[in-house]
Amino acid sequence: MGLEKQITGSVSVTHAQIGLIGLGVMGRNLVLNMVDKGFAVAVYNRTAETTDRFLDESPEQRHGLVGCRSLEELVAALELPRAVMLMVKAGDAVDQQIEALTPLLSPGDILIDGGNANYRDTRRRFAAVTALGFHYLGVGVSGGEEGARHGPSIMVGGSQDGFAPVADLFRAIAAQVGGDPCCAYLGPDGAGHFVKTMHNGIEYGDMQMIAEAYYVMRHALGRSPAEIAEIFQDWNDGPLSSYLTEITGAVLATIDPESGEPLVDKILDRAGEKGTGRWASAEALELGVPAPTIAEAVAARALSSLKDERVAAATHYDGLGISDPSPDERDIPVDALEGALLTGKIAAYAQGFAVLSAASNRWDWNLPMDEIARIWRGGCIIRSQFLDTIAAAFERDTGLPNLLAAPDFADIMATRHGELRRVVGAAVAGGLPVPALASALAYFDSYRSGRLWADLIQAQRDYFGAHTFERVDRPGIFHFDWTAEDRA
Repeated sequence: MGLEKQITGSVSVTHAQIGLIGLGVMGRNLVLNMVDKGFAVAVYNRTAETTDRFLDESPEQRHGLVGCRSLEELVAALELPRAVMLMVKAGDAVDQQIEALTPLLSPGDILIDGGNANYRDTRRRFAAVTALGFHYLGVGVSGGEEGARHGPSIMVGGSQDGFAPVADLFRAIAAQVGGDPCCAYLGPDGAGHFVKTMHNGIEYGDMQMIAEAYYVMRHALGRSPAEIAEIFQDWNDGPLSSYLTEITGAVLATIDPESGEPLVDKILDRAGEKGTGRWASAEALELGVPAPTIAEAVAARALSSLKDERVAAATHYDGLGISDPSPDERDIPVDALEGALLTGKIAAYAQGFAVLSAASNRWDWNLPMDEIARIWRGGCIIRSQFLDTIAAAFERDTGLPNLLAAPDFADIMATRHGELRRVVGAAVAGGLPVPALASALAYFDSYRSGRLWADLIQAQRDYFGAHTFERVDRPGIFHFDWTAEDRA
């Protein structure tokens, strides 16, 4: 790989293996990761000062970087076939960059969108770019700033031929678990971005249930943040071992340097979100797949944002506030909370993978469920020990309809669902909102019920709208004249 000095004093790579546009938090950390793994990268940012600052702040990586002040310079710095990765804000900015880049590229070059794109946009862009003779990849990158810098989980969708020239690079920068890279090609057009969307949906559910377990410990059991931190630290050595469990223990143990009190108590209880959870919930509804725990987690964040309304409502319902813990509620074992969180987590993952399966069938993606679970084991936000069991379940049964039907998970649910019931029941009795845990329990109970309440719903629908129904005693589609006076 030849290197040469530019007049500006920055180091230029004669033939960079990839170009990256967008030097925000994720973009610049991915670049540093690439250079550390031995790849040469040409970089460009719409604001030239950002590019210059990045080069100045990265002296150890300067040997593998070339800072470009135009798209023409970026394209000229790349070896063939050219690969350009976009790390810009989702939406119009991606379309604008594609429009500006395509006149500069040659057939066979590769455009890569590494942002949090809506998979429907990726499907549209894949079709348009492919028609121009280029390859298009929609790549989900999970792990935040730390993951981008040291090894994310990488979910690739789009052109399989377009992935081949950059496969070694992506596998090298991905997180490694047992020597295996957390990177895989998952399917055509929007497959990679859809998988990332459902990853984020599951993440919403996981985080919400963790927060609810903390809330029960704090307000029903009267535990301090420091005590709860120790509990999460202990849980991280068991079946709940995960990145989110680990950081929850760290967060709750952190002391605010200004007040000397737990920092979590100083944080406003208004959760933010960037839209991917809403996408996941909306796609589940569109596909007709129940994912109530994900939906409840999204709704819970939205409700938390109504801070002023909630404070006002608290004054109106002061007499109905959170009750003092009863003796039974105080006696909830921590093991029961662990079991509640574990079984709730199984239900949430079952929902997420069911949505993935439905989307795979809808778009003919043939998503490899076992491989998705494997590449989520490292780098991403929901990385956990739990994913090994999920991968094994799908490897044993590629046609598995739902994780609740997998023997390993069925055994856990059969053994520990009572702990979820106990926690949800105690929380409801004490006036503590636990929407995600409660929805996980309802999902489990509904899925395991051979007969549900839908017979009455079908009768109602037929009564007011003649929507018809099926019978249990003979095949066919039926309508009944519910208002007829003479039924003889």
